[in-house]
Amino acid sequence: MIIDRIKTDLTTAMKAGEGLRVLVLRMVLSEANYRQIDVQRELTDEDIHGVLAREVKKRREAIASFKAGNRQEQADIETKELEILQEYMPAQMTPEEIRSKILEMEEIKGVKDFGRMMKVVAPIFKGKADGAVVAGVVKELL
Repeated sequence: MIIDRIKTDLTTAMKAGEGLRVLVLRMVLSEANYRQIDVQRELTDEDIHGVLAREVKKRREAIASFKAGNRQEQADIETKELEILQEYMPAQMTPEEIRSKILEMEEIKGVKDFGRMMKVVAPIFKGKADGAVVAGVVKELL
């Protein structure tokens, strides 16, 4: 399970003195514990990937905000945290893969409404692709 890998990597990072990695992995474990309390059951790898996806999204938003505010040093720190988090995320689909998968889907043929199309395709790509990328491909296809 991915949670076991994170715990093992945390121990390794602590022994190696990798401060930023320790900080990020402890934060992930903390968020996973909060999530486990919310759902009141053992977490699956999919649940952990959801936690990781939320943290990745937070980092991306923070990077954009820091760059807009000319705070490059903070943006660099957030970028390093993002790289650590992405090590534990499943491989993401490319826009071309998303496009071809959407075009193969029978249930969206003839749909010209963005909201309806997203309602169908978003659950299929959850955890496999960034929602913003999926939305961009859907807009392009409409």
